Order: sequence, then C-alpha cells, then structure tokens
Amino acid sequence: MSDEHRTDRGGWPERVVDQYDRIRAARRRRAVGVVMLVGVVGFLFVQALSAVGMFGEEFNLSFFAESLRDFFPLTLYFGVIPFLDVAQYLAFISERQLLFDPDVGRLLLTDPVAFFVDELGVFSVFGQAGITLAMGLAGTILGFPLALLFGILGSERVTPFPLNFVFRGTMSAIRSIPALVWALILIPLAGLGPAAATLAIAIDTIGNLGRLFTDELEEISDGPIEAMETTGANRPQTITFGMLSQVTTPYIAWTLYIFEINVRIAVSLGVIGAGGLGQILDVQQGLFQFTNAMATLLCIFLLIITVELFSQRTRARLRADEEPMGLRELIVGLPRRLVESLSK
Repeated sequence: MSDEHRTDRGGWPERVVDQYDRIRAARRRRAVGVVMLVGVVGFLFVQALSAVGMFGEEFNLSFFAESLRDFFPLTLYFGVIPFLDVAQYLAFISERQLLFDPDVGRLLLTDPVAFFVDELGVFSVFGQAGITLAMGLAGTILGFPLALLFGILGSERVTPFPLNFVFRGTMSAIRSIPALVWALILIPLAGLGPAAATLAIAIDTIGNLGRLFTDELEEISDGPIEAMETTGANRPQTITFGMLSQVTTPYIAWTLYIFEINVRIAVSLGVIGAGGLGQILDVQQGLFQFTNAMATLLCIFLLIITVELFSQRTRARLRADEEPMGLRELIVGLPRRLVESLSK
C-alpha cells in the first residue's frame, strides 16, 4: 500500500495526519512565542515606568481637579443650571487675536492692494493661528526641493549602490534629530522665533519627505522604464518620463501629508518660544491661566482639524485606495495622530 493511501488513527490517511500534526505544532510554537513576547513587553513596560519615576511620583490630584475646573469654567443659567461658560473662551480668543486680526481684516476691505502687496496679510489676517499655519506651509515648501532631490538620488533605481546611500544616510541623519532640536540649533542663526521654526521644519521635511519619495520610487514597475529605454531615451529622460511619471500622484499626496504634520510641529515649536498658538499656550500655562490655555487649545484643535480635513480630502481624491476620513474620525483620532507626528 502506498504512503498516500496508508491509514493511521481514526482511519485518516497518514499524509493528512502528519500535516495536521505539523499545523498543531506550529500553532503551539506561535502560542509560546506570543506568551514570551507579552512577557518581554510587560517586563520592559515595568522597567520603563520605573525609569521615568512613575512608581515614586506623588500625583497632585487635588490641584489637577482644580485646574480642570479652570479649563472648563462653568456658569449658572437662571441661577441653578450649570453650563460651560464659552464666553470666557471667546473673549480671550478675540483679545489676543488668536484666529482673526481685525486691523488686517479692515485693510482687506479698505485697501486690498496694500493687504496683498504691501502688508502681505494673507496669513496675518488669521492672527496667531495664521503664524502657525505659515510656519508649517513655508517650511514644507522650503524643504520640498531638497527632499525631492535627495529622494530621487537616494533610490537605487537612479543612483547605483553604494552611492545612493550617501543621500539615504543624509536623510537618516536629518531624521535622527527632531525638529525641536533643529530649532534650538538654529537659534544663533535666526534667533528664537517663527523664522528659526520655519527653517527647522524645512530641514525636518528634507529627511521625512525625502525618505517617503525614495520608498515610493523603489516600488514602481519596470514596464515604462524598459519602454523608454527601447526608444533610445537618455538617462534623464528615462528618469523623468519612465520613473517620476509613475509617482507624481503619490508624491503630491505625501507632500500634503507632511504639510499636515508640519503644522502640528509648528504648534510644538511655539511652546519653546517660536511664536504662534504654541507660544500663547505656553505663556498661559505658565501663568496658570487655564481658562485662557483651554481657549488656545480650542484654536489649535480648530486649526489642525481644518488642515487635516483639507489634506486628507485632497489625498483621498488623488489616491483611489484611500478612504476619506470623516469629521468624527478626524476629531477623535487627533490626539493619536498628534503624538505620532511629533514622535517622527
């Protein structure tokens, strides 16, 4: 009797039984691996909590609860119904011109030429939010050319190994230093302000966006490249029409995504004194004016959600495989995406 028809326990063919045993053994190994992984992660988690002093820290819950009451000031309607006093938020937003500068706005109505040409007030009209938005946009545009150059030359399809690693290594070195540190490094050059923050964002863009460009270029198909080569096209023509033509849409989508991240980075740079909403938030927190700080946070949320909505909707139209993100998902997932972008 052949092995194929030989039977074992339960009357099943021996080949089927052996396969079943192998599957069970593989599942047991996976289960053991999962248990070991959970154990290692749990051990490292406890060690990490100890390293940051979590076990010995004395948390001031009473002061935290007090500050929460200041973050969300209540007022009594009709003397009995508690309600969030939004008027205090609006008063601070208007007083500090967080979302709108009335002087620049009046200039738009009275003298549009001066608004657009003399005062360059397109961003200034949005007050401190406009400064934060301008830092993110200007930093993205400044960093884009070098990100494109390094991203293309970092691909092995364009630059032969190991020369492409010169550009890959440069981008890796840039990414290893957070934008916050780049801003501190640039203080002797431009001082501590929006200009230094913009340059820091531009440098950070070179590393992050360039890496995305390189990865996208590595995944293109060979068909258009071979077609260009068979027509006698030279190397620059092959790169332009055979390679870059395949990644134009992804490159635009990734640039919009990095712009979205850069606006959030601009907020964090403001906390160290670079201007915009981040600086207002830091000052109010330092003064323990938690109501004003919450008003600033609301402006930050509004700015970030607006930029995310614009960026995500545009990317969804460019990429057929990306589902548009709803407003609820934008708001609920904002803290997670903020942490992810600041950790890059």
